[in-house]
Amino acid sequence: MSRRRSRPRTGPLLRLRRRPPAWPEQPATWRAAAPGLIADALQQALARPSGNWYVLAPSRDLPPGRALGRTVGSREVVVWRTANGRPAAGPGVCPHLGAPLKDGAVHRGALICRWHGLALDGAPCAGWSPYPVHDDGVLLWVRLDGLGREEPTDRPPLTARPPLPRALCAVHTATGRCEPEDIVANRLDPWHGAWFHPYSFVDLTVVGAPGRGGTAAHGGGFTVDVSFKVAGRLVVPVRAVFTAPGPRTVVMRITHGEGRGSVVETHATPLSPDPAGRPRTLVTEAVLATSDRPGFAVTRRAAPVLRPLMRAAAARLWRDDLAYAERRRQLRSTGRFPG
Repeated sequence: MSRRRSRPRTGPLLRLRRRPPAWPEQPATWRAAAPGLIADALQQALARPSGNWYVLAPSRDLPPGRALGRTVGSREVVVWRTANGRPAAGPGVCPHLGAPLKDGAVHRGALICRWHGLALDGAPCAGWSPYPVHDDGVLLWVRLDGLGREEPTDRPPLTARPPLPRALCAVHTATGRCEPEDIVANRLDPWHGAWFHPYSFVDLTVVGAPGRGGTAAHGGGFTVDVSFKVAGRLVVPVRAVFTAPGPRTVVMRITHGEGRGSVVETHATPLSPDPAGRPRTLVTEAVLATSDRPGFAVTRRAAPVLRPLMRAAAARLWRDDLAYAERRRQLRSTGRFPG
C-alpha cells in the first residue's frame, strides 16, 4: 500500500505529509460503486447457507441467574444459563398457559415460570422443547429451523477469529426499522466509507471487488485500502477485506497493517415488526482486535476502559448507517429504489 509519509514509520500511527482533501474535494466514488455490482454481491450473500443460526445477543448480556428474551422473526425465544453455566434456549411462551418465560426466575440453573412455577432445566418438559443454542465466547446464537428452513448445522457459520485470550473484544447492538438485507447491502458498499463517515475514515480506495480481480484469495470479497483517523494528520493505514459468509453476516478482516488478523463481524437478526407493522432488525457488531506488538498485552489489560470507547465509536457509525438502511428499505417498499 502506498501512503504519503513525513518520516519513516516505526509505530502503528502514520502522519500524512499533507492534510487530506476537504470532504467535497475527495475523489468521487459513485461510478465505482455500481448498483449492479453491490446488488450481485448482496444476492450472493443471501444465497449462502446459515444453518438456521441467528445471533441473539452479546454473551455478556446473559450472566448467570438471569433470563433473556428476544423475538426473532415471529419466534419468541428465551435463553438462560443452566447450573453448569452453559446456555439453554427454547420457546419464550410457557406451554402451560402462555406466560412470558423471559420474566421467569432462574434458580439453581432452572428457569421457573412466575405464573404457576413450571421449572425448566433445558430438557423437554410439559410440551416445551429446547432450541439448539451456542455461546462462542463473544455472541449467543440460537438455531431456529422452522424460521430459517435450511439444512441445519451443528454450529453457526463462524469465520476465523483471533484467539479470544489475545484479543480485545467489544460488542455494540442497535435496532433499525429495516430488514437484514438492508444491513448487509450497506456493509457490502465500502465506497461510502470516507464520504458518509469522514470523522472515521480517510484515503479510502477499493482495490478489489467481486469480478474485478484481486479478491480470489478472500472468497470474492471487497478489498479496501483505508486509513482510520486518529487526530489531525495522524492515521492508521490498513488493508481490509469484506466478505459475507452467510445471508445475515458481513465480516471485515484486516489483512495488512496494524492489527493484522483483527475482525469486525456485523450480524443482522430479524425481529418482530414495530407497532406500525414496519420490519425491525437487530444489528450486532462484534469487534475482535488483536496486534503482534508486545505492548498490546498492556492494551488488553485496559479493556474495561477501552470497551466503552469502542462501543461508542461503533454507535456513531451505526447511527448514520442505520439511517441509510432504513431509507433503503423505505425506497424498496415503495418501488422507488434505483436499479
